[in-house]
Amino acid sequence: MYGAIAANKRNTIIIMAAFVAIVGAIGYAISWVYGNTSITYIVVGVAALYALIQYFAAGKLAIAMTGAKPIEKKDNPRVYRIVENLAITVGMDTPKMYIIDDQAPNAFATGRDPKHAIVGVTTGLLDIMDDRELSAVMAHEMSHVQNYDIRVSMISFGLVSAIGLISDIVLHMLFFGGNRNNNSNPIMLVVGIIVIILAPIIAVMIQLAVSRQREYLADASGVMTTRDTDGLVEALKKLKQYSKPMKNQQSTTAQLFMNNPLKPGLYSKLFSTHPPLEERISRLEKNAGSF
Repeated sequence: MYGAIAANKRNTIIIMAAFVAIVGAIGYAISWVYGNTSITYIVVGVAALYALIQYFAAGKLAIAMTGAKPIEKKDNPRVYRIVENLAITVGMDTPKMYIIDDQAPNAFATGRDPKHAIVGVTTGLLDIMDDRELSAVMAHEMSHVQNYDIRVSMISFGLVSAIGLISDIVLHMLFFGGNRNNNSNPIMLVVGIIVIILAPIIAVMIQLAVSRQREYLADASGVMTTRDTDGLVEALKKLKQYSKPMKNQQSTTAQLFMNNPLKPGLYSKLFSTHPPLEERISRLEKNAGSF
């Protein structure tokens, strides 16, 4: 587990470096088109600054996009007590708690580190889970905090969004902007357009690479906290039984949630940040004796 935590810290640096590299490639492509190599340095500098800002601000932005509302102990003693007890068990500060008014059962965690962590649930999850199952779900989310998954997912959320936005802006400049370099190599123009189109896809692939395995790790870590494999298995089975898309769907924030919050479809299946619930249940049942 400690190796996984160290890997997540390394992944944070890798993701930020990959983001700057992808944006740099976009800047290089547009430099060729406009015949001005200084554009590359400007774009990379802005990208690096944006990556730094995202490190501190992406958590709050994600919360705003999900529509989650903060709660105090008096607002929902049940979930607050469960999270407090889990925090004491694992020896960490109690994270801030949020609730999303949505009948789709789900839970999430975000923030840049355990001292700035946020966990939350939907009203739909609270309706269908008993205390044992809710404890298992929150232990899973708290494991994302312990394992520094929240930092990786938070940063990749912000950077993938930015790459998509930058690509759209640059494509608009290429097709509708003026003052392009008329002597630019047409082959380089085609290559540049390909790079710009592929950049968001590559960014999503990076996001997927670090997202799916962390769900398996959080499942295992959560069970080690509660010592209750059956509790999480039953919770996952209920998620599968009552699963439905959330009202406020955002593909960029999907990885923050315990279950895929998006509407089922080809795109959702191909680019899902979550492994199938059936596979997660199977792994837990198969390894129940080893926790």
